[in-house]
Amino acid sequence: MAVNNKKLVTNPKWCKGCGICVAFCPKDVLKLEREKIVIDKPEDCIKCGLCELRCPDYAIWLEEEE
Repeated sequence: MAVNNKKLVTNPKWCKGCGICVAFCPKDVLKLEREKIVIDKPEDCIKCGLCELRCPDYAIWLEEEE
């Protein structure tokens, strides 16, 4: 699976607003808005997967683009 074919996806219903993904993002792509995760700068995402790895609620992940 090529990383270039992936996109960052969130499920706000699962997000509890802990901010762990925001803290681990090396490119400041994410932010909390109304205590939920928001992909603020998708064009800056390097698809490293740290947000997905650290999220305790599985509310953010890299998904294969079609």
